[in-house]
Amino acid sequence: MLARFRSVALVCGILASGMTVAAPAVAAESPVGNKTPEFRLQDPDGKTHSLADLKDAKLVVVLFMGNECPLARLYAPRLNKMVAEYADRGVAFVAINSNVQDTPEEIAEYVREHAITFPVLKDPENIVADAFEAVRTPEVFLLDASRVVRYHGRIDGQYVPGLQKTSNPRADLREAIDELLAGKEVSEPEVEAVGCFIGRVPTPTEGKVTYSRQIARIFQNRCVECHREGEIGPFNLTSYDEAVGWGETIREVVDQGRMPPWFADPKIGHFINDARLSDEEKRQISAWVDAGCPEGDPADLPEPRQFVEGWNIPEPDLVLDMRDEPFHVPAEGVIDYKHFVVDPGFTEDRWMVACEARPGNRQVVHHILVFLQTPDGQNELLRGSLLAAYAPGSPPRRTDPGMAKHIPAGSKIVFQMHYTTNGKPQDDMSTLGLKFCDASEVKQKVESGFAINFAFAIPPGKADHTITGRHHFKEDRLLLSLTPHMHMRGKSFKYTAEFPDGRREVLLDVPEWDFNWQIDYILAEPILMPAGSKLDCEAHYDNSPENPTNPDPTRWVRFGEQTWDEMMIGWFTAATLPNDAELSQAKTSDTTVE
Repeated sequence: MLARFRSVALVCGILASGMTVAAPAVAAESPVGNKTPEFRLQDPDGKTHSLADLKDAKLVVVLFMGNECPLARLYAPRLNKMVAEYADRGVAFVAINSNVQDTPEEIAEYVREHAITFPVLKDPENIVADAFEAVRTPEVFLLDASRVVRYHGRIDGQYVPGLQKTSNPRADLREAIDELLAGKEVSEPEVEAVGCFIGRVPTPTEGKVTYSRQIARIFQNRCVECHREGEIGPFNLTSYDEAVGWGETIREVVDQGRMPPWFADPKIGHFINDARLSDEEKRQISAWVDAGCPEGDPADLPEPRQFVEGWNIPEPDLVLDMRDEPFHVPAEGVIDYKHFVVDPGFTEDRWMVACEARPGNRQVVHHILVFLQTPDGQNELLRGSLLAAYAPGSPPRRTDPGMAKHIPAGSKIVFQMHYTTNGKPQDDMSTLGLKFCDASEVKQKVESGFAINFAFAIPPGKADHTITGRHHFKEDRLLLSLTPHMHMRGKSFKYTAEFPDGRREVLLDVPEWDFNWQIDYILAEPILMPAGSKLDCEAHYDNSPENPTNPDPTRWVRFGEQTWDEMMIGWFTAATLPNDAELSQAKTSDTTVE
């Protein structure tokens, strides 16, 4: 068998000759059983480290990492713990950063930020990554005393892109280390690594598609809203230097439909916030990556996109913090939903025309639901009085002229917060902004409603379980938006209208649900739901071991607020018709579970 590893000396010679080294998109073959090449690299302080320096170590963990890859960041605390645990047992750890987009100064900041306790080395020109044929971050090579690879792949199965499992998956690296220290063979020597592509030094060729001419415009229109400083995107895409190392990763998430986040069947319905890339935009991204991510002429760059600073709604009349002091989010682990109750002191009814839930720390706020609590202390989340929702990329809620939402006097505000850890302790103080109008201006009342099902039980191991819910419209309503909601076992979700004449129409079909994105699908044109109409929701769930995000496929799953439970809620917003009477009276949604 041909040796998988290239010698570093050979790679250096090729680079010196001016030839290019093709970046491996996937490993040519498993490295397990092959001897590793020697390397000498510097840490951010300029100190040189080599594999030979670790000659006394029984085992060496070589880990390819990146500063901004979400999975690499999440594993930093866990790796620090492993370094401490195995230090006296002869196991050495060394990380290599081969990303062109990560400078030594940024690596130094990463080391400080995460209190990294093992060497993190910069691999200029990705020479060592090419010699190892490493592909992803994080990606592990476990070497024995002879520096032969005995395990290759992921750290463990806790994290997959965008999600972390609440169960206890196999700790692959730890298992391999323990087996080798006990004198055993590694039981699972090769486990696929998941994460970001290593950002290799580009070798651009001449082509029609360049960053300056086409790609910068696509990123500005489709990506930069989130992928800029201070926003939820894990890395920035506002310049060529920021974007060039992410070419392969961008193409992958676009091809897989993970980015931009939009999961509705394009053949059904029209929505004003449709985030999909066009086929031409996808083709241009792929052509750009194939050509080595050429920059082109900076004179072709578009003007930088300008974003609203502060509130995205008109200046709020009332701003509420979620609590008196920030909430502390630990570096790792699963956090239960948090509920914070705020009394705004409403002594009279209010009519709300716009609201915006703003995360204080977008790095850890997964989503926010804000709803009312009535004067008797009953939460109104499941009675249709949802005020605001935040999820990455979702627009704030505002009504059309003449429309408003009713808030009864004495109501309190409940923040339901869902946090996700990111490898570093964080604090969050999220806020809510509310904009009101006078009752005399209200011509149509906006209501939140839902088709919901509480009475379900998903069997253990079942790969496709169906749950349905129905909402009956007793009065004429104009349907404005649709927001499906499930948890980790959610698979697909469909809304179907049944009109009084018996006609049925699918309004929204989400064939591949993604818990990361609580998208509010805003109809391009309101849909009239005459009195007697029904809104049917059909949700499918995967409680099998094949679902990579399943917290526990061995248990029966019932309705519950936490992510290891499930929900089936077909949220919607609707408005009364302009000639509706008694707008000043609050009305409760009428929902029937079937």
